[in-house]
Amino acid sequence: MISVIIHGCNGKMGKVLQQIIASDPDLEIVAGIDKHIDGPNPFKFYRSPAECEHKADILIDFSHYTATAELLDYCIKSQTPVIIATTGLGDDERKAIREASEKIPVFHSANMSLGINVLAKALGMLVPTLEQDFNIEIIEKHHNKKADSPSGTALLLAETINEACQIKKDFIYGRHGKSDSCKISDLGIHAVRGGSIPGEHTILFAGPDEVIEITHTAYSREIFARGAIKAAKFLVAREKGLYSMNDLV
Repeated sequence: MISVIIHGCNGKMGKVLQQIIASDPDLEIVAGIDKHIDGPNPFKFYRSPAECEHKADILIDFSHYTATAELLDYCIKSQTPVIIATTGLGDDERKAIREASEKIPVFHSANMSLGINVLAKALGMLVPTLEQDFNIEIIEKHHNKKADSPSGTALLLAETINEACQIKKDFIYGRHGKSDSCKISDLGIHAVRGGSIPGEHTILFAGPDEVIEITHTAYSREIFARGAIKAAKFLVAREKGLYSMNDLV
């Protein structure tokens, strides 16, 4: 039985994760951490990582990027492997993750969906053939409560495309004005927000007289929770280091 602490246990993803773990015979939640109280929890509850007195085999983080530093400090002190599934991370958070991975096992991905990460691998094969003749654009859609734009997944896909390019693209965040030349060296990234859209990402390759579109649609948050659980089962037996979905797919 793998014991789990959920950081962000009372958030939308934290609640989905609780439901998925409850049906998994290999996992058990022993504690939750969240600055927000939302009714009674069926496990020991703490308001911050610093208050947490429990030790677990793994910690799964679906919270807020501003809590990353404090969370990693707890994980290092308690020697707890950690899944960082929180989005919106900046350079400071990424640096803290790299430094923590020198002391404990850390798994980080901008998107925990297996489908998105398989798509990212496929881009590595498509881009070298198409980059010289096709304009490449990314369109992402999310619900109106999502605070960060473009999404972490859109940036993950853009960075994956750039890694596969012989000549690196310049990221263009949205298009406006009267003199947009739409150069082949541009990679447009566009964010749409509205309603309750759970998440959709489209990569558009537009060439002379032909267009290729690849779309991934998330119909529920469960796909991210299931991906985090796969990552947890993978990470729990690993040595210190930085791991990602590339190590799973």
